[in-house]
Amino acid sequence: KQVEAMKRVLESLNLNIVEMVDENATLDGGDVLFTGREFFVGLSRRTNQRGAEILADTFKDYAVSTVPVHDSLHLKSFCSMAGPNLIAIGSSEAAQKALKTMQQMSDHRYDKLTVPDDAAANCIYLNIPSKGHVLLHRAPEEYPESAKVFEKLKDHMLIPIANTELEKVDGSLTCSSVLINKASEL
Repeated sequence: KQVEAMKRVLESLNLNIVEMVDENATLDGGDVLFTGREFFVGLSRRTNQRGAEILADTFKDYAVSTVPVHDSLHLKSFCSMAGPNLIAIGSSEAAQKALKTMQQMSDHRYDKLTVPDDAAANCIYLNIPSKGHVLLHRAPEEYPESAKVFEKLKDHMLIPIANTELEKVDGSLTCSSVLINKASEL
C-alpha cells in the first residue's frame, strides 16, 4: 500500500510523522499547496474539510485556507509554486476562479505565472544551493505554448520533463515527487 511504503521511508529518514486518526478525514497531497508562508488546501473528491482542519491543527504556525476544486482531480492539477513567491496557474475558468479565491484569502500578494495549459501549471520548484532557482516543467513537445511561458523565467534553471505516460493515469509532476529538505549525511 502506498501509504505504508511512504511511512516506512519517512521513518527511515527520522522525520516526524503525524497520522490522521479520524477515519472521516481525507487529505491528498495533490490538494495541498504550501507557498512557504501558508497552505492552500483544495477541497476535492479526495480531500475534505476535516482533512484541512487536521492539517491546520498540525501546522499551527501557518495559515490554512481551503479552496473549492471543481472540474479537476486536485488543486495542483492547475497550479503549483514556480518560485519563492510565484504561483504557476492554468488559464481555465476553474483555475482562474481558484486563484481568485486564494488571492482573497491571503494577506500576501503572490506573483503569478499564467500558462495556457492547466496541466502544465503543475511544476516543481527547487532552490538548490549550488544551482539557485531550478524549475522542472512539462516538456515543449507536450505543451509548447506553456513551455514558452516558462522560458521567460530567465533567473531559473529550466528542466523540461516529459510526463505523457504518467498523465494517462492522472499522474502529474508533483504526484511523482516527494521533496524532503534534509541535509545529506555523506
